[in-house]
Order: sequence, then structure tokens, then C-alpha cells
Amino acid sequence: MRRASPKRYAVYSIVASILTLVLKFGAWGMTGSVGLLSDATESLVNLTAGVLALTAITIALRPADADHAYGHGKAEYFSSGIEGVLIIVAAIGIAYAAVMRFLSPQPLNNLGIGLLLALVSSLINFLTARIMLRAAKRFDSITLEADAKHLLTDVWTSVGLVAGLAVIIVMPEWKLLDPIIAIIMAVNIVFTGVNLLKRSVGGLMDDSLPDEELQLIAKAIHSYAGDESTFHGLRTRKSGPRRFIDFHLVVPGSMSVHDSHELCELIEELIHSKLPKAEVTIHVEPLESETSYDGHQVGGECAASLGGPCMGVERAKKKD
Repeated sequence: MRRASPKRYAVYSIVASILTLVLKFGAWGMTGSVGLLSDATESLVNLTAGVLALTAITIALRPADADHAYGHGKAEYFSSGIEGVLIIVAAIGIAYAAVMRFLSPQPLNNLGIGLLLALVSSLINFLTARIMLRAAKRFDSITLEADAKHLLTDVWTSVGLVAGLAVIIVMPEWKLLDPIIAIIMAVNIVFTGVNLLKRSVGGLMDDSLPDEELQLIAKAIHSYAGDESTFHGLRTRKSGPRRFIDFHLVVPGSMSVHDSHELCELIEELIHSKLPKAEVTIHVEPLESETSYDGHQVGGECAASLGGPCMGVERAKKKD
């Protein structure tokens, strides 16, 4: 049986975007609603983002090679960053169209059929997004997660749009509600774009793993190293679904090379069980050596900052 690939779910997003694009532009053409036009424009962005996501995931899945020893996982951050920019550009276009409609109000036609098409497209996006979110968790893919959340944003803005335009069916004199809804949607879309940009920049700048994952690593170390050992220089980052973890483990100098190696193997195995696709590098240092206490030079987290002893920091302070 062939193993499932995250690329399959990116294709789902592209297919869903094409379907909703046809439905929403059809709804706009029938009604003339600038709100529905804004919704259709966002679907165009969804399609572009889906293509980018498929491209990024394809690159990210390539194995490490001589030129990319740490793999190609960061390609996902480029995709989500570009998607964030596209979302913001789309929001500016929506706001411009809404302002023009304020200045030149126009009657809306065939709203009933148009809203029905918008609801069908929202249902397609909702089902696709739910499937993609499960896949994002399974494959630990920020690209699939970003694309899925983007689709969900489209769903909720579409539902709000339909609710607002339904009011116009009952009270046609409230036609200015159409551009007002479009502006609200544009603001909401901007927040989505900015959030994606922040996360993408964080990934490219090698932000540390979140606190809860750092705590898992610290517990894994303490569970085997015991009270006689400590660690410092814990540095972490994430590249696509892969986590890179390295730290200095300070152990009694009487411990043999064989035993320290076995200890590192146990710690690595436990970290792998908690954080899949983690690559762990451990530098062993003797407890009795002055040069072992270089945590202030290496940087990163130490045991003390994660709830345990950090003899390296204390010894370095006394030495200074």
C-alpha cells in the first residue's frame, strides 16, 4: 500500500479553490454584489496559495543532499510567507472596491441564487479545510495548516457575507450594507495575512521551539541523566516538520565513554518518542572540568530556565 503524502492534500485545496472560484464569480456576476466580488477575489488567492503550497511541499519532501545537509523543509516557510503577502494584497483590492461602491451605490440583483452559490462554495471549503487540518497535524506541516486556516477564514467571511446580504433581500434600502461587509472582510483578511507572515518569518529566522516542547525535552533529559547531571546550551529550531535539537550534557567525569553514549541514546530515544522527526545532537562534557561551564557563551536554554539545576551558569558567575 502506498504511503499517504501531504502533496495529496495540497491538491485537494487546489481542486476546492477552482470549484469555489467558479461558483463565487458566478454569484458575483448574477448579483453585482461587491461583497460577493470580494469573496470571489479571496478564492482566487486561495487557488494561488494552493499551487504555492503544493510546490513548497514537493520541495520540502526532498531528502537532504550535499548542498542542503539539513534538508529542504524551510521551503514551507517561503510558501506561507508569499501566501500572507497575497492575502494582504487581496484585502487591499477588496477595500478599494468597497470604497468605490460607497461612492457609487448600485442595486443588487438575483441575491437569492447568488447567496445559494456562495453557501455551496463555503461548504466545499469547510469540508476541505477540516480534512487538511487533520493532515497538517498528521504530517506536522505548517504549509497545510496555513492553507487550511486560510480556507476556514474564507468560510467564516462567506457566512458573514451571506447573512448580511440576506438582510438586503428583506430591506433593499440597506444596500450600503454590501460595501460595509466587504470592508469588514478586508480587515479580517489582513489579520490572517499578517499572522502568516509573522509565523513564516519566525521559521526562517530559526525561532526556538515552543515552551511546551522545550519542557518535554528537559523532562526527557532529567528522566535519565538524574540529579548528578545537568545541561546547558539547549538550542532548538524547526524546519518544516523536522525539529533540530542540540545541547551540552554535563556528566560525572568518571562515567565511561560507553556509558555516556548509552545515556545519550536513551535521552534521544525518549525525545524522539515525544517529538517525531527530531534530530538530536548531544555534546557530553565532564562535571569536573572548568571548560564544561560555557553555557553563557554557547547561549540557548539551560536546565535552570526549564525547572532544573543549571550548575554551568552558577559556576560561570563565580568564575567571573
